[in-house]
Amino acid sequence: MSEKLHPYVVFLPMEKKDKILSAIFGSKAGVDLLRFSLKQGITKNIYQKELVKKLNYSNKTIIENLKTLTKLGVLNENMEKNENEGRIIWVKTYQLTNLGKWFALLMAEEKELTEKEKAEILQSLFRTYVKQVKRLAEEIGINKKMLEETFREEMKQT
Repeated sequence: MSEKLHPYVVFLPMEKKDKILSAIFGSKAGVDLLRFSLKQGITKNIYQKELVKKLNYSNKTIIENLKTLTKLGVLNENMEKNENEGRIIWVKTYQLTNLGKWFALLMAEEKELTEKEKAEILQSLFRTYVKQVKRLAEEIGINKKMLEETFREEMKQT
């Protein structure tokens, strides 16, 4: 195969697959929210105020998207204690879940990622894939030794 492929793989919960895909790709706001997270760093907290300031959407649209993505398991919602002018203020923060990180990385350009990030992504992807294959093999009665043998054969090939 001469065409270079980018390894886009996302594992989705079966019962929420359509809702998640629709929530993210059904509106530009969902995609932009994930791109924002990617630009700032996928492990950093996401603040509603920052989204409203940086993205060209109303506060209502941002809140609706944050609620939907949280409900579907793409984001986690937390509370953060901040002090402002001697007053304590509690602020909602959002952070990408593992599923959310995969979706954000779908939009990343390979050149935007460091070699370390690429290695971590590949290792995480491989681990998740192996767990899913192992579970499926157990469900349908395939001997794990056969899978190990297949893996070793493929790793030997150049």
